[in-house]
Amino acid sequence: MPVPLQKPCGEEQLYKALVLGLRDYLHKCGFKSAVLGLSGGIDSALTAVLAVAALGKENVRGVSLPSRFSSQGSLDDARILAENLGIQYDVVAIQPAFEAVKGLLKPIFAGRTEDTTEENIQARLRGVILMAMSNKFGSLLLTTGNKSELAVGYCTLYGDMCGGLAVISDVPKVMVYRLSKWINREREIIPDASITKAPSAELRPDQKDQDSLPPYEDLDAILDAYVVDVKSRVEIIAAGHAEATVSRVLKLIDASEYKRRQAAPGLKVTSKAFGVGRRVPVAQRYREAS
Repeated sequence: MPVPLQKPCGEEQLYKALVLGLRDYLHKCGFKSAVLGLSGGIDSALTAVLAVAALGKENVRGVSLPSRFSSQGSLDDARILAENLGIQYDVVAIQPAFEAVKGLLKPIFAGRTEDTTEENIQARLRGVILMAMSNKFGSLLLTTGNKSELAVGYCTLYGDMCGGLAVISDVPKVMVYRLSKWINREREIIPDASITKAPSAELRPDQKDQDSLPPYEDLDAILDAYVVDVKSRVEIIAAGHAEATVSRVLKLIDASEYKRRQAAPGLKVTSKAFGVGRRVPVAQRYREAS
């Protein structure tokens, strides 16, 4: 009696698609190895796992780039991930460079308080260091931002957006969690703390993603309705989402197109990947749909 074929679950299909896309892209572009920043968070951890599956652990290099805002827990999680994957792991502290840049700008910024400018300087210093390693060793730099962040512009141009391939830029944050838990189904590869802790860019004291963004469950549902299903603001609100949240998220999505247009190419795994399935003008008069 024939044995019925078992269809892979959604997470397995997604995992295989991302691994295949990453491997093919690097090889067809003439690269044999990859480098990426390891923050201790779930996005960079997932990207590292995919890179090892695609290229082999000997061809992946992880780099921790801590500042004074980096928690010890995040540093530990980055190191444990690298050990679990068996990849080369380096630590390059950016605090001295950060202080030097702030010193250079002090006369120009006199009288102004620190804000997102200083946060972005940290992200851009990391981009400079990672690109230097990419150049020196001939490894493609992988960016680690997810679709939810890219949608609303929760990323830094010429900072964490630096790189040659945006591996998970078409994977919403909620799916990042699902895929990471699937990867850990038999043993802990991604440190549990990277999955369970509140996500943070760690660019200022006690920073959390949810200080700036709606809960990812709400954000991803609105993102899916607006970008994938092309629903209007009125339709999304009618589906049960708070009017203020919908208005804010849609404004962020529209206003962030200029960032996405300068992002690294990404792997398309949904019907509407930014820059591939969804093309809109960069400059336009943004306003709420009536």
